[in-house]
Amino acid sequence: MLGKCGRGVEVLECGVHWPLSNEATRALAARGAGPTALHNNCSGKHAGFVCLSCAMGIEPSGYVDAGHFVQRQVKAAIGEMTKTRLDQHARAIDGCSIPTYATPIRALAHGFARFGGGHGLPPARAAAARRIREAVAAHPALVAGVGRFDTLVAETLGLRAFVKTGAEGVYCAAFPESGLGVAIKCEDGAGRAAETAMAALIARFLPLSETEHAALAARLAPPILNWNGATVGLIRASSALTRQTPKQGARRVGV
Repeated sequence: MLGKCGRGVEVLECGVHWPLSNEATRALAARGAGPTALHNNCSGKHAGFVCLSCAMGIEPSGYVDAGHFVQRQVKAAIGEMTKTRLDQHARAIDGCSIPTYATPIRALAHGFARFGGGHGLPPARAAAARRIREAVAAHPALVAGVGRFDTLVAETLGLRAFVKTGAEGVYCAAFPESGLGVAIKCEDGAGRAAETAMAALIARFLPLSETEHAALAARLAPPILNWNGATVGLIRASSALTRQTPKQGARRVGV
């Protein structure tokens, strides 16, 4: 991506950390090498920021700043999708240095519903959302990597579901067939419950074949193992997430 716009790794402003994959980290260390910004789990997103800047003929340096053209475009897009006024007084800085805004969870769910179904979006933005969903379905491993839940859902369900994890126990999804959007926020900020909750909601709102259900089954109630490998518990969704909703009460633009 960076090569296509004539830039190198030095343009990335996401910071450096070791790969999320333990196997990849050990392989890198075994070669006596260290991580670069390319190993940052947000480097792909940042490469997108750089590409946008270059495509518009704007110097990408400082693209993580809230006042930069790129972040102003991102803020406008999020505001349009969620129908929320993003307040600079409710702005923080993400782990990869980009501005992040407090957003009501219901608005976030509605935003993903619009992303999945194009409801209420201008034609150009609806087409862009569809292009993103099609790209994810075609190349699941580029979303989160091998073994990640986001990738598993894309591999299993294709265009039927789009899911994306976020920081601090956030998980969102779009189910285009039904027009539903989902936003989860775990109060403890941990991802383990968020992933199980999302798996439960997929099983609740999407009709799954035996093969699809089998692929997701391990994520519906993952065991908790101690250091001896013994199962000492499991993580499972509460009945509030798994019970069926009467058709007349189902929301079509957000959950």
